[in-house]
Amino acid sequence: MTSAVAGPAVDAGLRAAAHIVAAPDGRGGTGLPVLDGAGPFALRRLRPQGPEAHVRLVGAMSAPLGGDLLGLTVEVADGAALRFSTTAATIALPGRTGAPAVYDTRIHVGEGATLRWLPEQLISARGSDLRSTTRIELAPTARLVLREEQVLGRVGEDPGRLASRLTVRRAGRPLFDQELTYGPGAPGWDGGAVLGGHRAVGQLLVVDPAFEEHPVPPRLLGTTAALTPLAGPAVVVSAVAPDALRLRRLLDAGVTTVFDGDGGVRAFW
Repeated sequence: MTSAVAGPAVDAGLRAAAHIVAAPDGRGGTGLPVLDGAGPFALRRLRPQGPEAHVRLVGAMSAPLGGDLLGLTVEVADGAALRFSTTAATIALPGRTGAPAVYDTRIHVGEGATLRWLPEQLISARGSDLRSTTRIELAPTARLVLREEQVLGRVGEDPGRLASRLTVRRAGRPLFDQELTYGPGAPGWDGGAVLGGHRAVGQLLVVDPAFEEHPVPPRLLGTTAALTPLAGPAVVVSAVAPDALRLRRLLDAGVTTVFDGDGGVRAFW
């Protein structure tokens, strides 16, 4: 793959890309042979925790703005373990051209590899228009924890338009595919069947082969969150809340519920 480049695109805004590769270091840990980012992608290598490497994204500039084209590619090689986090929330803002911003994330997790994808919230500010896609390919023995949180509008403001799609494939087959659109022009997004007046929405997706022998039963987590097993060794916790703080509490409760078992599932978290 090519190195990340960045620069202004003609009549479109910023074009920027980043590439992360995590691989076993031969000493029982995980190395980062590729950590390449530009523009708004300032990637930092943090102190590892056991066999797990930790990369944190530090926002180097305001992005995504309308018209920006952003891409992030992540490869977790066979047997590697990676934790990804961000220092602060990502704020989608309006741009000068009126064009939507595009943020595309592509992830591959190899055999026996582990990925914990734990960014902070995505905030859809008034007047913004963001198309966000995340595509994940998992090997049959890969493990994943993914947290996704979206806040519709800053305090006291209406949200922008946000279209978000998360697709996860395991062993080449579909495991999870969800697309949601919020904000101006999206029919019914604030109705009782979707958000019911709430302004924060999120999910916690956990994939682990251990669920094949130790399945997690479905259950409600209060009145606005639920844990649902998928057709595969995976569960998803879905939640809505009035604000980001209460959304995080619901998802944290989901973490406790999912990892309240034993064996590999508890050790994984």
